[in-house]
Amino acid sequence: MPARVGFLAPIVLYLAVFFGYPLAANFTMALREYSAASFYTGEAPFVGLANYAAVLSDPLFGTAMANTAVFTVASLAFQFGIGLALAVFFQRHFPLNGVLRSLLLIPWLLPLVVSGTVWRWIFDQEYGVLNQTLLGLGVIDAAVPWLSSTAMALPSVTVANIWVGIPFNMVILYGGLQSIPTQLYEAAALDGAGPWQRFRHVTWPLLRPVSAVVLMLGLVYTLKVFDVIMVLTQGGPANATQTLTTWSYSLSFGELDFGLGAAVGNLLILIALVFAVFYLRGLRTAGAAPTRGRR
Repeated sequence: MPARVGFLAPIVLYLAVFFGYPLAANFTMALREYSAASFYTGEAPFVGLANYAAVLSDPLFGTAMANTAVFTVASLAFQFGIGLALAVFFQRHFPLNGVLRSLLLIPWLLPLVVSGTVWRWIFDQEYGVLNQTLLGLGVIDAAVPWLSSTAMALPSVTVANIWVGIPFNMVILYGGLQSIPTQLYEAAALDGAGPWQRFRHVTWPLLRPVSAVVLMLGLVYTLKVFDVIMVLTQGGPANATQTLTTWSYSLSFGELDFGLGAAVGNLLILIALVFAVFYLRGLRTAGAAPTRGRR
């Protein structure tokens, strides 16, 4: 028993210091009127749920929630769809297959700040490669303000985030495809099933548990995306790309109202926890998939 405790103690200590304490401090901060002066005076009057009431009644809350929903749903749909298409494509054996798959991992391996900076150059209104290419092809007559237009900013930021997340979806789904026995495809082909029918009746049913895990992981990750948005637009213009994460940062470090910022952060944690429950259920379901695939 003492040996078991000794092995578990480091991880328990790590979780308590780097996860437990910050969560508890954030929850406590959301119940107080915590400003920059509180760090010096130590005075942070208890206000109960007033910070949550202020956040929920703020007109910007609806905008941030809507932007978060659009950003998350669009990112998940395209990341998963493109990732699945690439995973199916790379199932085929052709020269440089492994090299191309390795190159497609670059967006996932790069720091998000670097990825955001690259996309900021691409979307630049005057000198960005996107506008220069479209102008050269005659697709547009004038440069498009991708990041400074309230109509184009959110789609542009979403495109950048989709690019970042595609490799993760591709890698996990490719691994799931490898666990599907080739005999099933051969039997389906002998029965006269075409490529689409094989995908619909063989690939997709057996890939569904892995897909559930990928979607839940992607959902939790996308809900808390911060780096890409801050590098590209910082939540602007006119809050057009303001999400719950960027709003929490703006309240805490822009307006120096740490109580309100903590309240928004806790709401985001609550939303993520709800989806985490579905993720854990999907994970338990997917756990049996490799075993079925080997039989």
